[in-house]
Amino acid sequence: MTDLLLYGHPDSGHACKVALALALAGLAHRVERVDIWAEPASRPAAFLAASPFAEVPLLMIDGVAHVQSGAILLEIATRFGCLGGESAAGLRRGRELLMWEANRIGMCLPQLKEARRTGGAGFPPGAVDWLAMRFAADRRRFTALLGAAPFLHGEAPGIGDCAVWGYAQWLEAAGVAPSVAMAGWLDRMRALPAMRAPEAFFPG
Repeated sequence: MTDLLLYGHPDSGHACKVALALALAGLAHRVERVDIWAEPASRPAAFLAASPFAEVPLLMIDGVAHVQSGAILLEIATRFGCLGGESAAGLRRGRELLMWEANRIGMCLPQLKEARRTGGAGFPPGAVDWLAMRFAADRRRFTALLGAAPFLHGEAPGIGDCAVWGYAQWLEAAGVAPSVAMAGWLDRMRALPAMRAPEAFFPG
């Protein structure tokens, strides 16, 4: 049996992406919570030794470190033949969605969420408005990507859905609203039997 150990924190959307993927795939794994708000040097020694930037998520697969959420999602899909990894077409769709998420929603939503948390401290004038404008464009493109399907991968969720969910779960905290299509997708994602709240994925 493959040994899986996931390091993460409930405030990390990137870690939530991986935790959701492991849950959806039904892959047994252990979890270690890393305090991302503490000084990096205070984090567990084994984690620091394996994570080059002391960042979560870090997924250890049979003792081998895997970092960067998009790369980890692709590793899960290809290694275990799940969440789009069952076919070449599914993997192609997954790669496309991961690249789009990283460059679009995955860039603006975390920043909008952080701006709301800090009251805009550290953000130059106009930055929050620019990020909100980008999200408005991303929201329209999400609707186009989803089309008439229930999930971004079609009839069942895949790694692309996990990637977008990472921060789309916190739209209210980011101060933005979903489109009708995105709201429906969010409801379907929340209804998945494997879905958990971030604190449940990474208990204290």
